[in-house]
Amino acid sequence: MTQPSPITAGLLRRCPRCGEGKLFKGYLKVAPSCTVCGLDLSFADSGDGPAIFVIFLVAPIVILLALVVGAVFNPAPYVHLMLWIPTTIVLSLALLPPFKGVLVALQFRHDAHEGHQ
Repeated sequence: MTQPSPITAGLLRRCPRCGEGKLFKGYLKVAPSCTVCGLDLSFADSGDGPAIFVIFLVAPIVILLALVVGAVFNPAPYVHLMLWIPTTIVLSLALLPPFKGVLVALQFRHDAHEGHQ
């Protein structure tokens, strides 16, 4: 059985070994094991990594968009708040699961475990 790409498996939120089973039991809760191949997913601990990557991606996008909108339309400050707070929240929530999936898949691919060398 060939292993799927960790990037593809993570973005699709699939098992890092078979690429078929679901990686998450809920929104961000990693399933105890893969329902297809039986891989024990207890090794998966991505910590704060996904949140950091999402912050580093979403913040520049929102800032650039806010600067462009401010330069082109010159809206009142409350309009910026109404636009960019929801945009930041939606983008962050949408990107967290795929980023966590990629980090878990990379953990599996590189056999990265707590206290394991």
